[in-house]
Amino acid sequence: MKHFIKGLVASAALSAVVIGGQAAAEEPVRGGTLVTVIGTNVRNLNSSVQSGIATGYPGSQLFASPLRYDEDWTPQPYLAESWEVSEDGLTVTLNLVKNAKFHDGVPITSKDVAFSVEVIKENHPFKSMFAPVSSVDTPDDHTAVLNLSKPHPALMLAMSGQLMSIIPQHVYGDVPIKEVKTHPRNNENPVGSGPFKLVEYKSGEHIILERFDDFFIEGRPYLDKVVMRIITDPAARAIAYENGELHMGAFESLPRIINRLKKVDGLSVTPEGYGAIGPLDWLAMNTQSGPLKDVRVRKAIAYAIDKNFIQKALMLGTSEDSRTGIHPDSPFYSTDVEAYDVDLDKANALLDEAGFPMDGDKRFSLTIDFGWPGVKPQVEYVKAALKKVGIDVSVRASADFPTWAKRMGQMDFDMSWDTVFNWGDPVIGVHRTYVSDNIGKGVWSNTQGYSNARVDELLDMAARENDPEKRKAMYGEFQQIIADELPVYHTNTLPYHTVYSDKVGNPPLGIWGTSTPIDMTYLKK
Repeated sequence: MKHFIKGLVASAALSAVVIGGQAAAEEPVRGGTLVTVIGTNVRNLNSSVQSGIATGYPGSQLFASPLRYDEDWTPQPYLAESWEVSEDGLTVTLNLVKNAKFHDGVPITSKDVAFSVEVIKENHPFKSMFAPVSSVDTPDDHTAVLNLSKPHPALMLAMSGQLMSIIPQHVYGDVPIKEVKTHPRNNENPVGSGPFKLVEYKSGEHIILERFDDFFIEGRPYLDKVVMRIITDPAARAIAYENGELHMGAFESLPRIINRLKKVDGLSVTPEGYGAIGPLDWLAMNTQSGPLKDVRVRKAIAYAIDKNFIQKALMLGTSEDSRTGIHPDSPFYSTDVEAYDVDLDKANALLDEAGFPMDGDKRFSLTIDFGWPGVKPQVEYVKAALKKVGIDVSVRASADFPTWAKRMGQMDFDMSWDTVFNWGDPVIGVHRTYVSDNIGKGVWSNTQGYSNARVDELLDMAARENDPEKRKAMYGEFQQIIADELPVYHTNTLPYHTVYSDKVGNPPLGIWGTSTPIDMTYLKK
């Protein structure tokens, strides 16, 4: 007996239901050119071989995925009109829509799904997404059966736009699988399967897309064209919003810019739509280094830092509290953990107990690193806060991001201010920070050198458990442990915001933000 999930492919009538946005209050309008913005340069348009939000936005428009997600974390049909998960969780069968074509007119088949899985497994940096997929059977052109070595509930989120592009084997299969990452058609005349096709890509300037008239959802997309301007200067983006040059943009994260744009008539500025991205700020601590080996020292540091000051004074009220490595918008997030409200008396007592008495005005010294200039205020605040309890902190700036990343990957640090993404399911973006077999495997691995057998056990069980409530309980216990042992002190969400003008109908505000297809977004009359 198989568990069967089925849904009709979205049609024009779905615009009032919404997948990945708000319910439209009016009939969608066809036509027009949406002018949007990307805040960093785009290195690769093919999201089957490249991670990151800069690739996710154009990639989700150029390439379709089997599933898409609504704002309630519920999978919806997309390139797969229905799907089945076997009772033992070891097969996932995708039933593809019958009328889907690539941008060159060639029909999309199950062999393209199998090829795409191979490409992702070989080239994408998130190895945990498809690692349990041992093979893909293709019994007919419209059926793809993913065979798993173990149950893998994270696969469902991994099959959405940011993480799984379906690419044509007849185009990208002309090189060995491992060379698809550098295929010239990733950026030059890519052949996709999504609602828009590429007109022009100029590195550092813009990406121009136009509607794909043979898109498999009838009547979609609503827009004729999408212009993605690449503007890396936040102040320049703010001026472009204010002058009406931009209809929409996402991932704005500078608090002063966010609050400035909130005051502009005709603009909406919202943090909705980043739950699956799951961006978190935190203070990482090397648990294998000096005084930080002692959990009492790590707890003292947490009690000495005023998160309220960070959230209100530094982030200017644009971010949320975060207590664990799971983003607050995730269905697995738990607040049933120690909050570490600032308490200098408790911090001092813990440091005394740990055997680090005050010697004059100092107990010991630590360094703190950071990888990008925007977080320097947080780093300087940590330095000042810890001085109050006798910890002398030296700020160590890296010459560039690669230098910082190398230090992190080699665990050559005491503390570091970091920003890390959850990437949908905890298996993809959370486990990597805490499992002991990922210690020191490069930047954004378990660079804290943290090891706890129960945490390893819980995360392994949660990665295999298909029952959402059982998974939630496992992740609840996991969050209590890491909040108690503090390899990382969690402070706040990264304040990503989407900005859109009142001319935009149904902006993408689901869990993937703009890393989801915008076939239902339109420009009002």
